[in-house]
Amino acid sequence: MGGFLRNTSLDKIPQLFNILKGDMSLVGNRSLPLYEAEKLTTDDKILRFAGPSGLTGLWQVIKRGKEGVSEEERVQLDIAHVKNFSFFTDMLIILKTVPALLQSENV
Repeated sequence: MGGFLRNTSLDKIPQLFNILKGDMSLVGNRSLPLYEAEKLTTDDKILRFAGPSGLTGLWQVIKRGKEGVSEEERVQLDIAHVKNFSFFTDMLIILKTVPALLQSENV
């Protein structure tokens, strides 16, 4: 059951409540557990936290389902989103999220 929820991204539904409360954005960098966030507080990675956390983001629509995606690639895509933030970019990410949701987690 857990694998099905994860592969279909249904495990993200509770985050919709955080979006409705205003604690999260629909598009932004994925929120991280504190132990992971602490590893990213170096000068070259801190920009990742300049944007809001969100349900979907750039790396989810570009790299989801691809093998061998490193933590560094994810961080760099999060930073690219912060540097190139725009309403238009966020709308593209939202549109690309639908097909990304239909991909399995481990292609």
